[in-house]
Amino acid sequence: MRQRSMIKFGAVVVAGTLALSACGSRDEEPETTTTEGSTAASGGEERTLKIGVIAPLSGDLSALGLGIQNSVDLAIQQANESGDLGGVTLELAAEDDTATPDVGQQAASALADDEEIVGVVGTLNSSVALSAAPVLNSAGIAMVSPANTNPTLTLGDDSIENPARVWDTYFRTATTDNQQGPFAAEYVFNELGFTEVAIIHDQKAYGEGLSRVFGETFTELGGTVTTTEVINPDEDDFSAVAGAVAATNPQLVYYGGEYPQAGPLSAQLDDAGLTVPLMGGDGIYDGQFIELGGADGDAATSVGAPTTELESAADFVAAYEEAGFSEPYAAYGAYAYDSANAIIEALKAALAEDDAMEGADLQAAVVEQMSSVEYDGATGTVSFDEYGDTTNKTLTVYAVEGGEFVPVSTGEYQG
Repeated sequence: MRQRSMIKFGAVVVAGTLALSACGSRDEEPETTTTEGSTAASGGEERTLKIGVIAPLSGDLSALGLGIQNSVDLAIQQANESGDLGGVTLELAAEDDTATPDVGQQAASALADDEEIVGVVGTLNSSVALSAAPVLNSAGIAMVSPANTNPTLTLGDDSIENPARVWDTYFRTATTDNQQGPFAAEYVFNELGFTEVAIIHDQKAYGEGLSRVFGETFTELGGTVTTTEVINPDEDDFSAVAGAVAATNPQLVYYGGEYPQAGPLSAQLDDAGLTVPLMGGDGIYDGQFIELGGADGDAATSVGAPTTELESAADFVAAYEEAGFSEPYAAYGAYAYDSANAIIEALKAALAEDDAMEGADLQAAVVEQMSSVEYDGATGTVSFDEYGDTTNKTLTVYAVEGGEFVPVSTGEYQG
């Protein structure tokens, strides 16, 4: 295993305190409900409803997509076993978006045409969400992403100065790049003491947006961006970019993009003689990054606190393992699980008002109830603000140590 020089990650907590509430067993009554006085439907005709999933179930990012699909499947199984939905049985309707916007749009259209769909969990990629979200919004179907971090999806193009809700049906359980990028920049500048970094991104909505806000915050803190370069994510030879970056002699390289490119890029930077850390966002936080070339000393930020260290996630982790899924829940499993349960909670509240609702009326009622959802989930308290963003702003820095990602810093960006 290659090891980066010039870095030593320490276990610290930055920018705020971490406060997460534990959730009880799935067999217990929840301490909170979606709306005051609402109860699960107990009557009504036997029928089947569906929760959709849009994620990359094949291709380079399938490790993340399958973790999302399986975690939604688990939430559905548990809801059916609980009997809380009365005569309703839930089914999973999964669509493979191949991490491609056009395919994601087609997947959204397929689900939008199904009147039994009460909500959709997805997408993984922000660029795919830009194509899928308007389709589901037009159909009046709730969409809850466990992974999208581009702030424009909820706040519009002027997300800092003039935030404006884009789609009424869109929600997410992942915090945004407006927090993740600055959180990483503060860690690099204040905790690692690095003052010169280079930036590379893949030109996609997620990668470009994340790297841009990282660079802006790093510069505001007093740091210097030695160069900003772009790669073509459809290629695998990044040697020219690696050479250009190495010539500027940065202390760290920040990459905006995903692990299929980040792993080889890390190795090619090393080949160019630049043995400094490569750091990225949640898009590189997966074991595949290390298998593809990531080295000890590289790092990533990701949403939330480490799932394995959260008391609130213990039941989810145990249930996932007991379910016997072939793939791990990966970076977004707990968030997909909470996304699915948010839809289920909204559905319970809608059916409590009228257990005979169906089709477009039921879909609209679920969307309406989403804004009132609040419960203790695997990742902590699950609720949404007026823009559809999660109220949980926790983030974690992970460093590659001994060939695996290890959490080294958890907190919130307080800028």
